[in-house]
Amino acid sequence: MSEETEKVGSVSQSRYDEIVAELRQVVEQQTRGSFTIGDRALEVEPMRGWGGQHAAPGQELFTVRETLFRLAEDIGLAYKTVESARWTASRWPREHRQAGVSFRVHRILGQIENEDERFATIAKPPAGGTRWTVDEANRRVGRQVERPASPQEKITAIHSLARDEEVAATVTTDFLKRPTVAAKVPAAEKARVVEEFTRDEAVATTAATNLLRRPDVAFRAMSDDTARFHVNQAQNERSRQAREHFEDTSPVAPAIRHIDRTVEFLDLVTACHSFVAAAGRTVPGLRDRTLSDDERTIVHQNVAKVRATLDWIETAVDTGKVDMDDELARLLKGE
Repeated sequence: MSEETEKVGSVSQSRYDEIVAELRQVVEQQTRGSFTIGDRALEVEPMRGWGGQHAAPGQELFTVRETLFRLAEDIGLAYKTVESARWTASRWPREHRQAGVSFRVHRILGQIENEDERFATIAKPPAGGTRWTVDEANRRVGRQVERPASPQEKITAIHSLARDEEVAATVTTDFLKRPTVAAKVPAAEKARVVEEFTRDEAVATTAATNLLRRPDVAFRAMSDDTARFHVNQAQNERSRQAREHFEDTSPVAPAIRHIDRTVEFLDLVTACHSFVAAAGRTVPGLRDRTLSDDERTIVHQNVAKVRATLDWIETAVDTGKVDMDDELARLLKGE
């Protein structure tokens, strides 16, 4: 495409270049005007020390603010405009002000504390550029840019926009609905996020219920000894509470207590029979097979649990005491 037909917005490239040249002159005039305002404000109220340094905008003494307010009103400008111009002028003596660099860039780079570094920086535009831009100046002093380019700048911009808790919650929800975004979050971070989201007991209950309805999740969860122990404990506690409620409220409870004891006896005998039958089917399959050290360790650990459980059963049958001691509880939890 030739220069005559190439467009920038609604104008040709050549016309755009003319507009840029014209506006650079306007910006240069504005820069000189802003420095003039700053210089005159400095003449009226020279910079004063504040904590060992010249006062930054917003840190002026009350009497200085009063004078600057009066000056701003008398020339028809906002106090902040006059205050900023005065501070910027104090950071840039006349011999160090750069032609072709906007007043805003001077103000941003004025935050560089070391004078020698400040004066050397503004005289040398960033690598690859011929002029200072506002974004490059902000990058130089570590401030947020208006047009983020690097991933970190984009992250910073998002954090800045999401400072409000409601905005952050909505953005997080929207992001996590995107499968490609969720897939890039490390597993450990996902687990931590889920834990944070489920601190509320009602939310945790709903989440756990929904997750345990997934067979693969339920299977893996129950492979954890501690999780399985707590689930069994919860089931036993729920059964105990239901039974107590029934015995306290039902008029037929006394009549079926004898039946309950019979059912418990049958359940216990059935459990023992099931274990013996399962062992009878499985153990013969170990003939001529040598288990690894890890496999033998796991089997021995489970045999210890079974042996401790059998002792518990015998104690309960002989004495009627069903409370398990701390050592047995830790063993069944896998501790």
